[in-house]
Amino acid sequence: MATWYTTSRTPAHDAAIQKGTRTWLRLLPPGWDLRVQSAITLTDSEPEPDFAIVRGDERAYLTRHPAAADVGLVIEVSDSTLLADRDDKGRIYARAAIPCYWIVNLLDRQVEVYTIPGGPASTGGYSQRADYRGRDRMDLPLGDGTSIQVAVADLLP
Repeated sequence: MATWYTTSRTPAHDAAIQKGTRTWLRLLPPGWDLRVQSAITLTDSEPEPDFAIVRGDERAYLTRHPAAADVGLVIEVSDSTLLADRDDKGRIYARAAIPCYWIVNLLDRQVEVYTIPGGPASTGGYSQRADYRGRDRMDLPLGDGTSIQVAVADLLP
C-alpha cells in the first residue's frame, strides 16, 4: 500500500488540524474567519499556513488571497518541520508584520507564541516568545480590540 502523506503531514499533524479547526470555528467572533491550509499573499511569498485567522469571511476572498494586513494570527502545526517553522517561516511572517505567529509544537507538546514582529527587513523576527503547556490558556488579541482565550489542550491532539 502506498503512503500518500509527506513527513510534514503525519497522522498527529492531521489530528491537530482537525482539533484546531473545531476549536477555532467555535471561538472566533463575528468579523473573523478561519482559513485552513490556504494561501496568504505577502510581499515576497505566498505561504500556506496550517491556520490563518483573517478579517472578513469567505466572500471577502473570492478574488484574492488574504494579505498581511488582513491576518490577525498565523499558526503552523509542527513536528518534523519544527526548526524550519521557527526559523524560516518565523522570519517570513515577521517581515510581513503578521502580529502573532503560533507554533503548535507536537514534539514538545506546547504552543509557542511569537509576538512583536520586527528587526531588519532582510532577516526579520519576533521580539517576544512565550511557551504554553498543559492546562495553560493563551490570549489572542485581535486587531479590532477583540480578544479571545484559547486552551493549549484544545489545540494539541
